[in-house]
Amino acid sequence: MTDRLIELVGAWGYLGIAIAMFLENVFPPIPSEVIMGLTGMAVADGRLGFAQSVAAGTLGAVLGNWVWYWVGRIVGYARFRPLIDRYGRWLTLDWAEVEKIIGVFTRYDRVIVFWARFLPTVRTMISLPAGMLRMSQVKFLFWTTLGTAIWNSVLIGAGYILKNEFSQFERFYGPVAIVMMVAVVLLYLYRIVTWRPQA
Repeated sequence: MTDRLIELVGAWGYLGIAIAMFLENVFPPIPSEVIMGLTGMAVADGRLGFAQSVAAGTLGAVLGNWVWYWVGRIVGYARFRPLIDRYGRWLTLDWAEVEKIIGVFTRYDRVIVFWARFLPTVRTMISLPAGMLRMSQVKFLFWTTLGTAIWNSVLIGAGYILKNEFSQFERFYGPVAIVMMVAVVLLYLYRIVTWRPQA
């Protein structure tokens, strides 16, 4: 995976970074931590510029999140309730819980969208409720861009500082990511078994 990313960045430069980050946010095949870390290595080698890399990665990520925003906006809030009523157990949600979540999101949408950019998986999925609740596109794009640019800067900076040692990150990140995914699946199964709709 690392070799393919290096080839993509090497052959396509900033466009390759933008494409990789777009795909990561639409069909998460690879973590942005690896993409941006490897980009930081290229910056350290003088093959890419720091600011341009941050801009390219941020553009790709924001466009990917915008896709999910529009999916949520097209589906809409009204169409969501029949899904909850029918598949509540499998979603481990009932409408009362959804309304609580919606209330919190509506009140703190900017804060939630901003901080979600620093969390794997959440950074993509938070775009759905933003679209469903018709959060202002200007606000959504602004806070998404700000959070993503900061996070990409941190990751590229880490790759720059660690240089070739960053390649070791993938070796440790893989098992950690697997453990995290297994934990999420087990938690979900527990929720299904113990879930009861609120009275």
